[in-house]
Amino acid sequence: MSRPSKVTGGLAALACAACCTLPLFIAAGVLTGAGAALLRQTLLAVAAGLTVAALVLGWLHSRRGNRCVAAGGCGRTGCACVH
Repeated sequence: MSRPSKVTGGLAALACAACCTLPLFIAAGVLTGAGAALLRQTLLAVAAGLTVAALVLGWLHSRRGNRCVAAGGCGRTGCACVH
């Protein structure tokens, strides 16, 4: 998996974790119910978008793979790999 897809997946997990802490903020009086509902919908949308982005980046990276092209024949000289 590529680094950008790992970072994007980590950010999606962080947004999801932040969504799970909302009840604690409501209990502490930091957020009202309406504010938490709005923030929850926003965090869920961000997490979903980042998850899709991570999956697409991972898919693109795996699809690219290692393509070797012959450099003067793939015999003694070996192959030059294009990443």
